[in-house]
Amino acid sequence: MYSILKKEITSYLSSLVAYVTIGVFLLVLGLFLWVFPDSSILDYGYAGLDSLFSTAPYLFMFLIPAITMRSLAEERREGTFEVLLTRPLTDAQIVIGKFLACVLLVLFALIPTLVYYYSVWVLGSPQGNIDTGAVIGSYIGLFLLGSCFAAIGLFASSVSKNQIIAFTIAVFLSFFFYSGFDSLSSLLSLQNFNIQRWGITAHYESVSRGVLDTRDLGYFVCLSALFIWFTLLVIRIQRQKTADRRGLSAGLLFIVSVSILSSLTFTRFDFTTEKRYTISKISRSILDSLSKPVKVTVYLNGDNLPGGMKRLRSEVKDMLVDLKSYSNSHLQFDFIDPLELIKKLAPDQQKQMYDSLDASGIKAQNLSVKTDNGLSQKIIFPEAVVESGGKSLVVNLILTRIGLSDAEQLNNSIENLEYAFTSAIKKVASGGKPEIGFTEGHNELTDVQLNDAMRSLSDGFLVGRVDLKTIPFSGLEKVRLLVIPKPDKPFTELEKFKLDQYIMRGGRVLWTIDQVSAELDSLRGHGGEQLSFPKQLNLDDQLFVYGIRINYDLIADISCAQIPVATGNVGSQTQIQNVPWLFYPVIMPLSKHPVVKNLDAIRTEFVSTIDTIGVKGVKKTTLLTTSPYNKKFNAPYLLSLQALEQEPDPKSFMNPPKVVGELLEGKFKSDFLNRPIPEGLTEKIESLPESKPTKMIVISDGDVFKNQVGNDGSPYPLGYDHYTQQSYGNKNLLLNIADYMTDDSGLIALRTKEIKIRLLDRARIRSEKLYWQVINNVVPLGLVLIFAIFQHYIRKRKYAH
Repeated sequence: MYSILKKEITSYLSSLVAYVTIGVFLLVLGLFLWVFPDSSILDYGYAGLDSLFSTAPYLFMFLIPAITMRSLAEERREGTFEVLLTRPLTDAQIVIGKFLACVLLVLFALIPTLVYYYSVWVLGSPQGNIDTGAVIGSYIGLFLLGSCFAAIGLFASSVSKNQIIAFTIAVFLSFFFYSGFDSLSSLLSLQNFNIQRWGITAHYESVSRGVLDTRDLGYFVCLSALFIWFTLLVIRIQRQKTADRRGLSAGLLFIVSVSILSSLTFTRFDFTTEKRYTISKISRSILDSLSKPVKVTVYLNGDNLPGGMKRLRSEVKDMLVDLKSYSNSHLQFDFIDPLELIKKLAPDQQKQMYDSLDASGIKAQNLSVKTDNGLSQKIIFPEAVVESGGKSLVVNLILTRIGLSDAEQLNNSIENLEYAFTSAIKKVASGGKPEIGFTEGHNELTDVQLNDAMRSLSDGFLVGRVDLKTIPFSGLEKVRLLVIPKPDKPFTELEKFKLDQYIMRGGRVLWTIDQVSAELDSLRGHGGEQLSFPKQLNLDDQLFVYGIRINYDLIADISCAQIPVATGNVGSQTQIQNVPWLFYPVIMPLSKHPVVKNLDAIRTEFVSTIDTIGVKGVKKTTLLTTSPYNKKFNAPYLLSLQALEQEPDPKSFMNPPKVVGELLEGKFKSDFLNRPIPEGLTEKIESLPESKPTKMIVISDGDVFKNQVGNDGSPYPLGYDHYTQQSYGNKNLLLNIADYMTDDSGLIALRTKEIKIRLLDRARIRSEKLYWQVINNVVPLGLVLIFAIFQHYIRKRKYAH
């Protein structure tokens, strides 16, 4: 077999056709990767070789058939195959020797592409900012793909003496096995058969990212072995040889056994540095437990997406492929380009389509893309819909955050994908929903003010109002999370007792408390001045026992939201201007805790400081703090709109950040320990002295989850300021809190996943673009030319005498 291998390589590398074929392959590949803008690594902007591993398969469909077409066809045409058979070699040794020679020649063609890796390494920002492990894993995938195409080409070469026919058959079979099954699966009559898994694409796309799944490895080994087996069968039929049927049967049995074994059990090897494609145990457990089909429809699609959105779409697809591999075929996904669908409609129907998508939560966004010629506008739909059993949930694929660059926001969005999809899948596939109750009876926020908060939570939870006076304790115990939204009247001792014992039994509470009475509407209605004063909620002692104190003060912060103020009249029209209001701090979450990690800024109103008290067995985590440019005013304090006319002095506002949101976890002591049960209790409730392990979150702003209400009484989305038309992260904060407080599986911990941003040095690319285009097109060809000259010189010297 070694002699066949050596003969084939020597013969091929001694011909001019070999170098012309490999040269054309490298030239076309270089143009696609470094010159053509749609697939250019330089225009893509990320330090990776994704374009190489997505483009090379299509060039392999022509390169490898050109290498293999002469392997057997030429031997048979020139009559040398019979001479070959006279040697002490079996048919299998001959075929496998030729197969290995073709694979080595494919590797020879790939070696010059390492220049691309060096170029990206040099152009990285900082230099060397490329995931080498992922590149190695992707090259393994490309090698496996080349092996399959080599086996297919060898088979095509065995069925015809004509090299052109063998080349044509190999190209057709390679294309069919790579893309044909995907095309067939899109036919209506075949959509339910999942036949795309028989094609190469479904397996190669996973491996090309740097993830080696043993099922994919088994597929490539079996496909290569199958076509080698077909080649042996063709040779035996051509020679009218009936012997050694046992060997052929054993080979076929081996292929079938490997195929079955790899489909029943599998292991994945993630070559990437951050293990970015390694699905967590929590996600695997949720996907493995699916009992009914789940369909994911992704609307971020299209041919003209900018580089960042292409990367996000690719990452979304990769994530769904990974999740699907653990779902026992219950998870299916599809990518749709809404713009293509809309373009096909009549003008009057296009608006209806936009409105229909918007009503479903699929909202178009106008994206400004920086180009060499300035800014261009692109409409994108960065959402996905997860559906199962008649329930659906919209997943927003882009996380925005004030102050971050586009690349950082995109990276945050990618880090959040596993949590976003797994959480949505769990919610739509789960049988029951946890209950969340918003208290009432103390002048809390109204249903209209909580409209979007309750509506947003209703996708994954049963949401309603809870009156602590009237609800039976047995009913209160069923509530998974109790939200106390800005009470304005004191709690009775009986209500506090029920709330305390609810916590003692493991209940979770979200406190959003205003300790100081201050309202902007009241301020405007009293001549622009109002005395803010402490509220009497009768909760201080209870919170103190749990380890928290909300102080009677107000925080002014230079990082603040704006409010509309009348600045004068022009004619008969009142002039309204938005001006910063220091008592509406905008909180930028800096904590790495999964509840607030990567959240956009949080809009607050009249927020107070929070102190923590040392309580044994209770762990405290700060979630929200003000900026370093803040100032505290103790209540009572006279608020005045005239302060808007004065420019704040930054020096007087330079103070340590103040805590305004705190998470408490552990075992809490009862507020009624060694105290009598309050009078008026009509049901039997055993007073527990200490709680089960539980958790609560305290936020010193009662309006943090209040949506604004229009003049017509219609609510705006939570976190949307209709005066400045700016959206904040309040809704996502609420959803994260709900997930964290109601789910003990640790699913929300997936939000702590971190992926390194790998960018190219755009400034260097702009100044050196032509240089690197020339390097990556000329150097690979130069390496092949140098090898050809060297090989010719050695061969000439060897046979000179």
